Amino acid sequence: MTNKDILIRLRYALDIKDKDMIEIFKLGGIEVTKEEVQKMLTKPKDVYDDDVEGDSDPADDEESINVNNLNLELFLNGLIIFKRGKQEPKPGQPERPPLSNEPANNILLKKLKIALTLTSEDIIEILEEVGVTITKSELGALLRKKGHKHFKECGDRYARNFLKGLTVRYRG
Repeated sequence: MTNKDILIRLRYALDIKDKDMIEIFKLGGIEVTKEEVQKMLTKPKDVYDDDVEGDSDPADDEESINVNNLNLELFLNGLIIFKRGKQEPKPGQPERPPLSNEPANNILLKKLKIALTLTSEDIIEILEEVGVTITKSELGALLRKKGHKHFKECGDRYARNFLKGLTVRYRG
């Protein structure tokens, strides 16, 4: 699952409007226009679509903007601020949290847990609603910091089903 897929599914699950997407990116530290947001949320044309003769138009590549790990993480940081409000840093603490080098799916779980004030039990319930069973210790391994001896990389299956479960919960 790509970062673009994550952003598209998250936007749908939480029913976030374009105006709010711009605000969330801004809170995360990125200035984007409505057109840029729409290009981020546009799935790229498939290589085999409408290109029978091999005469692809280079302008078609400009219809879509890729979302890298940095942009996704900054968006999720902005979502936390958007949902919960800005937290004043404690003395000696940096203004912004340092960006992690963890896989995007792990970051997604952690940041959404914070933004939506979910408990581990809530995440387990959300996954169970879409037919995925996970134990509390398995979930704990997904939420650990990279480098911890019990850290486990979150696969696309958990991330995709978690976003699907959010859709069921928030739009159902």
